[in-house]
Amino acid sequence: MIKLDIEKDKEEIQLEKGLLTIEYSKDGQQSYAIIRASYNHVYGLGEKFDHIDQKGHKCINCVEEKFCNQGEKTYCSVPFFFTDTGWGLFVETDCVTTFEFNHEIRCVLPNDASLLLFSGSPADITGEFNTYLGKISVPPKYAFGPWISANRWNSQKDVEDVVKKLEKYDFPATVLVLEAWSDEATFYIWNGAKCRGIDGNEELRYEDLDFSESKYWTNPKEMVQKLKEKGIHTVLWQIPVYKKMEKGAYNSQNIMDEEYAIKNKLCLYKKDGLPYRIPEGNWFAGSLVPDFSNPDTKRAWFAKRKYLLDMGIDGFKTDGGEFIYEDDVISFDQKTGKELKNSYCQQYINSYYETLGKEHVLFSRAGYTGTQRTPILWAGDHQSTYEELRNVYTAAISAACSGIIFWGFDIGGFAGPLPAMDLYLKSTQFACFCPIMQWHSEPDGGQFKELLPSAEGNNERSPWNIAESYKAPGFIDEIRKWHHLRMKLLPYIYKEAVKAAENGQPLMKPLFMINPEDCNSFEWEDEYFFGEDLLVAPIFEESINNRRLYLPSGEWTGFFSQKKYEGGQIVDSILEKYPVFIKGGKESDICEEDCSFFEDIKKHF
Repeated sequence: MIKLDIEKDKEEIQLEKGLLTIEYSKDGQQSYAIIRASYNHVYGLGEKFDHIDQKGHKCINCVEEKFCNQGEKTYCSVPFFFTDTGWGLFVETDCVTTFEFNHEIRCVLPNDASLLLFSGSPADITGEFNTYLGKISVPPKYAFGPWISANRWNSQKDVEDVVKKLEKYDFPATVLVLEAWSDEATFYIWNGAKCRGIDGNEELRYEDLDFSESKYWTNPKEMVQKLKEKGIHTVLWQIPVYKKMEKGAYNSQNIMDEEYAIKNKLCLYKKDGLPYRIPEGNWFAGSLVPDFSNPDTKRAWFAKRKYLLDMGIDGFKTDGGEFIYEDDVISFDQKTGKELKNSYCQQYINSYYETLGKEHVLFSRAGYTGTQRTPILWAGDHQSTYEELRNVYTAAISAACSGIIFWGFDIGGFAGPLPAMDLYLKSTQFACFCPIMQWHSEPDGGQFKELLPSAEGNNERSPWNIAESYKAPGFIDEIRKWHHLRMKLLPYIYKEAVKAAENGQPLMKPLFMINPEDCNSFEWEDEYFFGEDLLVAPIFEESINNRRLYLPSGEWTGFFSQKKYEGGQIVDSILEKYPVFIKGGKESDICEEDCSFFEDIKKHF
C-alpha cells in the first residue's frame, strides 16, 4: 500500500504490469486527479446496481435513498476500486467523490482527501483494503440460516400464526425480523403498551411497560423466549429519527424525546443554530436526526433500547440513515453536511454495533467506508421483477468487490405485485447460495397498491402465501427443499464466513478473484464462487431452467447430479437441477461430517 501525495503536481509509480501516472490539480475546495494506466476492467465503488464493471461509466460516490429501480444511485457507496491490471485506489474522505473511467481515469475529490494505492491480485487488494479498515466481525452462526420477515406482522398473534405455518409446512428458520413491532412514534416502545413518561437519560425497563390492554403484543418477552427455544432469533426494525408525527397524531413520549433532544443538542443542527429537520418530500420529512457523534446522544438513545436486548432480542434491522440532504448541517464532532451525507449512516450503524456486541446481528441498508466491519448489508427495496433480480445480483458482486463480505436481499422482491412463481423460485435458489437468505415484503396494499386479487390484500412473500395466491399447493414442496438445503449447507457457510473475515475477502467472489490470470474469468460476470469450493451460475431469465456457463480449469463435480466435468471450457447445465459445481476433490469440505449429505441431495432434488 502506498500513500499518494495530493499536494504534488504529478506522481509516477512503476507497477508489475506497467507505469501508473497521476496528475493533480486544484480549483477552490476541490482537487482533481487524472490517472493514466493500462486497464480493461474496473470494479468496486460500493453496492452498485447498474454495472459490475464500471469501465466506460461515470460513478458518483454518494449515499442516497431510492425506492426501487436504483439505477446509478446506491444506498451503500465506497470510494474504492481495483482494476484487472493489478492495482486499486481508495480515496479516504467522507465527502462525495466522482470517478470517470475512460481511457484515463478522472477523479474529483475534496482537497483534504487521502489517496491510497494498492497493488496485487483482486483478492490481495480487497484483503489489504479490509485490513486497513480494521478487523471484520463474523455474525453468529444462526445468522446464516433462513430469515423470515413481512411488514404486515404487527402482533403477537401474527408471529404465533407464522410459527405454526413454519411447523405445518416444515420450513426451518433461524431469524425472524419484526418491522411493525413498535408504536411508530418512539420506535422503542412496543405497540399498544402503556408506559409512564421516561425522561431524557433514564433507562427504560421491560417492567415499565404495561401490556394488559394491548391488542398487539400481550407478552413479547415470553414470545421472544419461546421463539428462541425453537431456534428462531428475533431482530427488530430501527430508524434514526426523532419522528415528526403525522397530522392529528399525538404521542406524549415522542414529544418528550424531541424536546429533550433539542434542549440537550442530541440531534443534528444547522449552522444558523436551528435543529436540522429532514426536508419535505423525503422519507420521515420534518423529523429530527439524532447526532451519534455526541456521546450524550448515544447514552440517551440506547438507555431506551437496552431493555430490548435484556429481554432477548438478538439484533436490529438498522434501516434508513440516508437523511442528510443539506450542506449546512453540522454535527457535535464538527462534521458538515458535505461529509455527513455519506458518513452519517456509518456513524448510526457503528453506534448500534458498539452497543450490541458480537453475539447480536445488524442488518443495515445504508453504508459507507467501514460498513465492511459492521455486518450485515442488505440490498434495500426492489420490485418483484426479473430485471430487479438481475440488478440485485449486480449489487451483490459490486459490493463483494468493495470488500463487503456479508450481504443479502429480499427473496422475490419487496414491492409491487406478488412475484410470479418462477421468479420466486429463481430468487430462492440464488438466495440459498448467498451470505444471507431472507424473504420479506412491504406493507399490505403496498407502495404501488397493485396486489393480485387472489391475495386478498395479503402482500406477504412467504412460500405458502405465494402458493395459495396462485392456487399451486405443490409449490410449497419445491421451495421447502431449498430452505432445508440451506440448513445442510450451514456448517460450510459458517466455516467459509470465518475464513472470509480472517482474510478480508468476500464470501461471494467473482471468478476473477479466484482465477485472475484466466482472461475468461473477467468476461463471465454472471457466475461467482460461494466460499472457496462452490461455483454458482444463477439463472435470472423467465421460464429458462438451464444455461451455458464457464468452468475454470480443473476438475468439477455437479452439486446435484454428481456428474464430473472437465474445466477450462464452456458447459451446459442441462443435467443439473441448478448450476452449482464443486471444485474438484472438495466434496468432503462441503458436507463436513454429514455422510448422508449428497445422498439426501439426490433423494430430494
